[in-house]
Amino acid sequence: MKSVVAPTALSISLIPRVNARKIPNSSPPFPNFFSPKPYSFFSSPLVRPLSMAASAAQTASPGDVTTDAEVFQLIKDHQEKAARLPPLEEIRTVINHSVRGMLSTISQKYEGYPSGSMVDFACDQDGYPILAVSSLANHTKDLLANTKCSLLVAKDPEDKTDLLITVHGDAVPVSEEDKGDIRTAYLTRHPNAFWVDFGDFQFMRIEPKVVRYVSGIATALLGSEEFTKEAYTAAKVDPIAQFLSLWRDHAEDTKLIVQHVTSILVDSAYMLDLDSLGFYVKATYRGNAFKLRIPFPRRAEDRK
Repeated sequence: MKSVVAPTALSISLIPRVNARKIPNSSPPFPNFFSPKPYSFFSSPLVRPLSMAASAAQTASPGDVTTDAEVFQLIKDHQEKAARLPPLEEIRTVINHSVRGMLSTISQKYEGYPSGSMVDFACDQDGYPILAVSSLANHTKDLLANTKCSLLVAKDPEDKTDLLITVHGDAVPVSEEDKGDIRTAYLTRHPNAFWVDFGDFQFMRIEPKVVRYVSGIATALLGSEEFTKEAYTAAKVDPIAQFLSLWRDHAEDTKLIVQHVTSILVDSAYMLDLDSLGFYVKATYRGNAFKLRIPFPRRAEDRK
């Protein structure tokens, strides 16, 4: 299967199609978002009014397009108006739900050069990355000699166009007073990490100095920004993201929703992640795979 990134890779609008395929009422997984009560696609406050000219330009159906280029243009038109989380809120959420990243330290063995290691991590209540490190590891020796480091976290390690986050900061040992809470937080994300209680292991916490993100590499949606420690700490983790596993079991319903919102009769759609404003899917169409943003008609307040 070919893997194709849609021209503007990470969003899709909520503008409905007149001839969109209707989702059967018997499909229960998304009752509050895609039923006509109390909101519909046409009455949602997220949908901007269209002029007649704009409306006519956006009523193309799958039957009106014949080439992959036309299909992707239709997708692009949807994506440009998609509702998505503000960057800082998305960053905080992605890091909180991630478990692995690339740690870069100042090498003690090769003076003046950076050294990279793949590490597992969790987050404390402030969103600071927590590491469980062995005194035998080179990166631990590096951090004890020089606390300066960075942690690179990829939202999708297999897609370089997706969100990349770098936490620049200082790694400091966790105090005995905080060790119990930190251990609980780490084992919640890594329940099989029994080695954290070995004598050569300790917990270290990366205290951010600056958090930077870049998104849309190699596409037309390149964006980047930096945030201070204070701004990052103040940001909230999206409360709906934790329910992703409950929705992934409904692949057929997800496909129907994608077809309804985009008017593209995709062959499949797999939910990648979820937040209060919508979700991302990996869809396939005529042998091509690409990502789409599917927004909700309104902000979700709970898992129902």
